[in-house]
Amino acid sequence: MKKQILLLVFLVAFGSVNSQQIQNVQATQDGKNIIVSYDLSGASSGDAFEVELYCSTDGGATFGNALKSVSGDAGKEIKPGTMHRISWDVLADREKLSGNRIVFEVRARTTDQAGIEMMFVKGGTFTMGCTSEQSDCDGNEKPTHQVTLSDFYIGKYEVTVAQFKNFIDETSYSTDADKDGGSYFWTGSGWTKKSGVNWKSDATGTTRPQSEYNHPVIHVSWNDAIEYCKWLNRKTGKNYRLPTEAEWEYAARDGVQTNGHSSLYAGSNNIDEVAWYDGNSGSKTHPVGKKKPNELGLYDMTGNVWEWCSDWYGSDYYKNSSRNNPQGPSSGSYRVLRGGSWYGNARRCRVANRYNHHPDIRNINYGFRLVLAP
Repeated sequence: MKKQILLLVFLVAFGSVNSQQIQNVQATQDGKNIIVSYDLSGASSGDAFEVELYCSTDGGATFGNALKSVSGDAGKEIKPGTMHRISWDVLADREKLSGNRIVFEVRARTTDQAGIEMMFVKGGTFTMGCTSEQSDCDGNEKPTHQVTLSDFYIGKYEVTVAQFKNFIDETSYSTDADKDGGSYFWTGSGWTKKSGVNWKSDATGTTRPQSEYNHPVIHVSWNDAIEYCKWLNRKTGKNYRLPTEAEWEYAARDGVQTNGHSSLYAGSNNIDEVAWYDGNSGSKTHPVGKKKPNELGLYDMTGNVWEWCSDWYGSDYYKNSSRNNPQGPSSGSYRVLRGGSWYGNARRCRVANRYNHHPDIRNINYGFRLVLAP
């Protein structure tokens, strides 16, 4: 009997590598496996990273989710160094090879001392605002305009109750809800403040069981989110902050992965795939990361909770701001919120939708995620 020999033939190319830490990416075949080697550099002292391997079959125009049939460095905590390796079992993922312009990309994410996972976002230029594929536009979502952003990291998930608890436990910080009579609830005709409700409470105002500490924290104001960032910066020596409105929208739109053309929601035109909103949430928050991520591997950019941004709200939509890394107005009365929530309808959850509120307001569906400069 003749022995069958498996020969895999690839046209392998490399586009821009999606992290400043990842360099010198190379791929070779070893039997049924593809071995991808790379160097990891540019990290701060003591930093460790988790790496994932992605594959594109259209020359790098689009990437799916991270490859699962991998070994080597994948799933481990990796320190900076040269000739790191990831091995991909091609036969276990043969459906990934439907194209003839194969591109591999290694992405790194870092987890800090507070357990915050950060995903790298390659900078670029995109069209911000309500675009032609989004006909149901609000007046404050236009005019569309070109914005150019530098590289940044953004939280893979919204900040959770458990992570916020670490901050409270170490600092004994009193939130705006603690200092000012509780948090706000919708009565059907208006918002009313309910005493005794704070970050430990769920959407009904009931104290959460510890089993729900993997939900996004709510009943937190913009002021509270800023204090959390200050604490984390003291703890890690880094510069965590809230995303600008432009950074948030760019990340929700998948960054350079889509060349500026994104889905209606963050990762899909089908909101049920990616979001908890009023049509499926059961009137409550849900654990982070349970829906489909977008192309950048970010979860819950659409739905679950509204996310505070750093900017003062400007109804002119950056008209008087720089087109490079815009920061929004220099002053104002309201801070920006983006992404929609478990409480809102699908229209509110579009990636172009904008909302705003006073920086001391907290309620049943306001939370946040973080950004970190490289």
